[in-house]
Amino acid sequence: MSRRTPAVRENGGVSDTTPAGDAAQPEPARAAPAANPASAAQPAPEQVTVRRAPKIPAFLVVGGFLGFLGTLIATSLFPADDEVGFATLVAYFSVYGITIGVLLGAVVGIVLDRRSRKRARTLQAEREAIDPAPLEGELEQ
Repeated sequence: MSRRTPAVRENGGVSDTTPAGDAAQPEPARAAPAANPASAAQPAPEQVTVRRAPKIPAFLVVGGFLGFLGTLIATSLFPADDEVGFATLVAYFSVYGITIGVLLGAVVGIVLDRRSRKRARTLQAEREAIDPAPLEGELEQ
């Protein structure tokens, strides 16, 4: 039985780094060298970077919420105008409070993200192919 190499599919030159004139003649597929079974079982370790990165959207949401709370507290410290009403004042000033809170949350998130990059570690990892277990009702081959 002959072993076929997988076909190379065209992706519109998205990942092609060659100039447009050179892309007209695709490079022929190379035959994979005969691999012994022992080397296929032991893949080469790769260098990977591991770090604990903060989730920036969480900082934005918490900053917006704290900005709203700060607006609510600041608005309640002063008497409300009877013609405008308390709820209208809170809604108006919360536009500013939430915006400032989101900006401060973004700054804190970015600072923590930069700090986590400094604490990043480089480790060695191996790729492992795992055959998924068949689902209930699926036929095993």
